[in-house]
Amino acid sequence: MNHIIHSRFVASVSELKKNPMQVVNNGFGEAVAILNRNNPAFYCVPADMYEKLMDLIEDQELIKLAEQVDTEETVKVSMNDLRARVHKNSSEKV
Repeated sequence: MNHIIHSRFVASVSELKKNPMQVVNNGFGEAVAILNRNNPAFYCVPADMYEKLMDLIEDQELIKLAEQVDTEETVKVSMNDLRARVHKNSSEKV
């Protein structure tokens, strides 16, 4: 069965076991596909790239939330009204 490898760099599980940091460094900051019997088993992703991927996913989730809120009806409120409401709520709790 043919598998698409989503990386320009590959290494075997054996190579990864021998020297994990060398495998990461040989990816030059990109993901390295780790092959098991010539099939991709997983991707070894450097921390910087992983953080960027997590940021992109978070951005996409925030866009979805913003689009949901954008369809809801809005009510205009002045800053003074908000301050008065906050002040009123905080004084009631005391």
